[in-house]
Amino acid sequence: MKRYKELFAFPHVLTLALAAFPARLAYSMIGLGIFFKAEQETGSVAVAGLAIGLNSLAGSLTAGIRGSLMDKWGQKWPLRIFVPCYASLILALNSMHSKESILITAFVLGISAPPINLSVRPLWKDIVPENFLRTAYAFDSSMMSTTTVFGPVVVTSLALSSRPGLALGATSALMIIGGTALALTSVSRNWVPEKKAKGQQKLWRDRAIQLLMFEGCFIGFGWGVFDVAVPAYATQEGVQQRVAWIFAAFGIATVIGGLLGGLVSKKLAPLSALRNAYVVWFITCIPVAFTYPDWTMALVGTFIGLMGGAVQVFYFEVLEAVRPKGSQTASLGWIWSVEGSFMAVGAATGGWISEHYSPQIGLALLPTMLFCGLIILTVGKKRLQAANDVPTEEEDLQAIKDISNEVK
Repeated sequence: MKRYKELFAFPHVLTLALAAFPARLAYSMIGLGIFFKAEQETGSVAVAGLAIGLNSLAGSLTAGIRGSLMDKWGQKWPLRIFVPCYASLILALNSMHSKESILITAFVLGISAPPINLSVRPLWKDIVPENFLRTAYAFDSSMMSTTTVFGPVVVTSLALSSRPGLALGATSALMIIGGTALALTSVSRNWVPEKKAKGQQKLWRDRAIQLLMFEGCFIGFGWGVFDVAVPAYATQEGVQQRVAWIFAAFGIATVIGGLLGGLVSKKLAPLSALRNAYVVWFITCIPVAFTYPDWTMALVGTFIGLMGGAVQVFYFEVLEAVRPKGSQTASLGWIWSVEGSFMAVGAATGGWISEHYSPQIGLALLPTMLFCGLIILTVGKKRLQAANDVPTEEEDLQAIKDISNEVK
């Protein structure tokens, strides 16, 4: 833990992480919050699933737009507009009872989602030196993964209590607290977007970003199918109660994997680290097609989470190295737009496959999609060549000097 103790010694690190945590927890709660609200009001699981799908699709399709707004105007005003609007819409949804109003509000809610995660990621580069960036990304990824473990438990407990309205009420409150806290931090208020180079091409025409978007199509689709195939398999076998601890094991392992990824030597270039971890990730995913919703699926899920957490860290590094200037937020936002849209398609496909064929076929699609992603990164590695550079000792020392001057 010495590396992380050194990271926490830098000014603003803990402040940034703690400020954003409530809002990130709200994001991990909103999906199930919408599901339970729709199901309890309409008595239909299909309507509840449609509500989540509309919310996710709207959020994914507009993530790039919201990221572009922040790259142009900074974080101060976008956060101050999006956060209260989003929290108010959650409360409005909580007061609705008809199917139509719930579906429409869920869709609008996705459009207005504050870019919390997109806001936090570029700030690390301003508060830690270059040689600590991998550790900072690992810490940030682990914070995000931690919310996916606790959020569903909290919102489910509240939604199934004697006062189910507390589920969305708490989600709204957490978004206000976290979003406001993040917007008020000095590092967010003072963040200045990079200036684009004169005559720079559009972001989606950049060959490296195109490659990562193409890879995101397969990864998003695979995870969408997986997220539905697991509960569908457990439901068919009459062991629905096991879904929670299967996903909990996966989530906890993702947190640990992200932290371990941050300890990998900086001498290993981001692209090399990503491809090596990706290979192991794919191999660990293969057995999931032969598991049953019991300890076998939880065990395989643990290994998938461990490697997936590390992959996420190296992926952020690669993206930071290859993205065009002036796209600190928009680059990841547009990739998430593509990945999230295909995740929604994957979820719908996973439900259809599980119902008409077998959820095991859906599970088998995850390693298949990971293999496709690995092939894409391997064939197109020249487009990501900028991520193969390893900073010299002199560059590391200069980065530390620059940071120390900035925070005085």
